[in-house]
Amino acid sequence: MTSPAAAKRAVAEQAAGERPNPVPTPEPNPEPTQRDAAMPLWQQIETALLKDIRAGLLSEGDKLPSAFDLAKRFGVNRHTVRRAIEALEERGFLRTETGRGSFVQEHPYHYPIGRRTRFGKAMHDLNVESRYRLIESGTQAPPRLVARSLGLLAGERVHRVVYSSEVEGRTVDHSEAWFPAARFPGLDKVFADKLSVTRTLAEFGVRDYLRKHTAVMARLPAAEVARVLGQSTRRPVLCVHSLNVDTQGAPVQFGVTSFAGDWVQLMVTNEA
Repeated sequence: MTSPAAAKRAVAEQAAGERPNPVPTPEPNPEPTQRDAAMPLWQQIETALLKDIRAGLLSEGDKLPSAFDLAKRFGVNRHTVRRAIEALEERGFLRTETGRGSFVQEHPYHYPIGRRTRFGKAMHDLNVESRYRLIESGTQAPPRLVARSLGLLAGERVHRVVYSSEVEGRTVDHSEAWFPAARFPGLDKVFADKLSVTRTLAEFGVRDYLRKHTAVMARLPAAEVARVLGQSTRRPVLCVHSLNVDTQGAPVQFGVTSFAGDWVQLMVTNEA
């Protein structure tokens, strides 16, 4: 006669036999760096990641694994991984967005600067979606450079409009624009409605305007500019000072735009 314990054991064994064996979870394949090699660890990681990019394992716009995951993959600490990522950023293969991580760098948007410079039209010609986002606006006494550029007399005021440009959902620039207040009464409110320099000026009868001069320089961004662009204050931006005039040569807008160098390539043209 079978004992109760034996019967219980037989039932358990039969039930176990009816269940498939559990499939073990595969462990990630580590790629330990060679600590005794002549090349520093971070350079070995830089080389490995660049190989992944060139082989198409990481495509344009792809997000890199976290520093923690890469450290686990290569068997190093996160500081070493970050140094490799910084090196690839400096070489233009990666970009880092604050709070989002590191991504494989895409080709930048080409923005032509010529006699007629229109950001919206330039992006439309590239078949990409763009829009302005108003940050702030108001009327004030102009800074000295603005007053001189617009040819204002002592005591004259300006409308100051601060906005950013978004292309395919990404912020690519931070702009400040000043307009003579006497010539364009209420322009700041019109801009808030139109969200376009061209359409705003058209409301005041300026149907066409021309770029009189453009100055481009690289500089480190102010904290607010860096925040809007989602980048570090230690990464330079392309800063563009520009003056637009109407067809009679009267100044209508002075602007200072900071472009994210990772996203925008300025193209100086000699268009008629």
